[in-house]
Order: sequence, then C-alpha cells, then structure tokens
Amino acid sequence: MYEIIDNIFEQIVQYAILLAEFAGVSVLIFTIVKAIISLLLRKKSVRLDLVQGIALALEFKLGSEVLRTVIVREWSELMILGAVIVLRAALTLLIHWEIKKEEERIQS
Repeated sequence: MYEIIDNIFEQIVQYAILLAEFAGVSVLIFTIVKAIISLLLRKKSVRLDLVQGIALALEFKLGSEVLRTVIVREWSELMILGAVIVLRAALTLLIHWEIKKEEERIQS
C-alpha cells in the first residue's frame, strides 16, 4: 500500500515539475519575442521588460527545483540540487538588483 501511494505521489510531483519547467521556458520565449519586437519599435523599456521576464522565468525554474527536492533519494543528489538552488537564488537576487537599477535609470 505504501509503495502505491509513494509511486502516485512521485508521479504527481514529476508532472508538477514538468509543468513548472514548461511555464519557465514559455515565459522566457515570450519575453524574448516581446523584447525583440520592442527593440525594433525602439522602446526605452526593452532592457527592463527583458530582465523582468527573465526573473519570472527563473522563479518558475527555481520552483521546479524546490519540487524536485521532494523526490530526491540520495544525499549526493540532494547536495547537487542544493547547489543548483543556491545558484538560481543568487541569479534571482542579481536580476532583481538589475531591475531596480534599470527602473531608476528609466525614471531619471
């Protein structure tokens, strides 16, 4: 009985991970297309829009990594996953810092 519930739970988490990964990639593709169009139209906020889209896509990817921690079976996998989460979190902080700087640049 326990194995059946464990398998069902693992399948649900796997589908949730795929959904979060798909959402992240979709947001990133949409952001790139939108940025190219904005660049061609010579809008001032191209960089800001691009960085905000990248930040949102990264949040979805980070969410999928957090979900992945639920089904990790070995310590080595957990350590690798922890390193990936730390790197993505650092990237997110850096991107949010860039967004703040870009917003200040546009306002001035």
